Amino acid sequence: MVDSSVRIVSLIPSGTEILAVLGLTNAIVGRSHECDYPPEIQDRPVCTAARLNSNASSSEIHNEVNKLLQSALSIYEIKTDTLEQLQPTHIVTQDQCDVCAVSLQEVEKAVANLIHSSPQIISLQPNILQDVWTDIERVGNIFGVDSAKVLENLEARVKICQQKIQGLSLTELPTVACIEWTDPLMGAGNWIPELVNLAGGQTLFSTAGEPSASLPWETLVASDPDIMILMPCGWDLHRTRQEAQLLTQRSEWTKLNAAKSGKVYITDGNSYFNRPGPRLVDSLEILAEMLHPEIFDYGYKGTAWESLSADGAMALPIT
Repeated sequence: MVDSSVRIVSLIPSGTEILAVLGLTNAIVGRSHECDYPPEIQDRPVCTAARLNSNASSSEIHNEVNKLLQSALSIYEIKTDTLEQLQPTHIVTQDQCDVCAVSLQEVEKAVANLIHSSPQIISLQPNILQDVWTDIERVGNIFGVDSAKVLENLEARVKICQQKIQGLSLTELPTVACIEWTDPLMGAGNWIPELVNLAGGQTLFSTAGEPSASLPWETLVASDPDIMILMPCGWDLHRTRQEAQLLTQRSEWTKLNAAKSGKVYITDGNSYFNRPGPRLVDSLEILAEMLHPEIFDYGYKGTAWESLSADGAMALPIT
């Protein structure tokens, strides 16, 4: 049982999900504006805000992000007055990506200005799946919670995927392009290449543990992946469906084998692929469904991912 005096503010969605899976939801007294899972967390006070318009186009968001970073400004601001009122004993944040959430530097600056509390900062920095497991264990240790069963369960689900694809030959492993941003085009990095390989695919354009990088259209067309998966950072299924039109309207689109064969998929990247927490295992299972529907059917289709037809519209379900 966690000490009732523990008061945690989580400033990153994946951190909130790690706390929740460890049974620490009730100890969370504040959250970031992006923390929305599990649903019961949404009544906690919001301690951050974005300095840009998330409803703008992908190119406008990209340009605004670059302007803020070049001006040495954080993309997000911390509501220090709310933090002061909440008097947290711990703050969970990240030092992995200045675009994804409040930076560690901003949190340290905010904490230095608090008068009534001096919270411990727990900073997560995951780049591959093992880093996420390590973060779960570390957070558990800090709060005196045994993470062994949680990790055993997550790792067992990964092993099930691995076992089911063991008999596939190299020719049965499709080449896969995962798109993390649409304008400019970017390939998904960090833990995504690892998840693709675990799900029975051959990842293109990115290396496990390395940041996402720009992807020239010419490179995408020349590589002609068997499967394309859209997982724009921070966007749900509906927004990703809208953004897919940016790609499907390009003249090069119809040349792509994935488009011609109906193997372009859109996902809820915000809930799954973009968050380095326990739901990365859900993300692995989603990938497995898309890459090998003849082997996997976890039931994520329609809520976590959908197919696009050759002209870019949402594919109609088969009845």
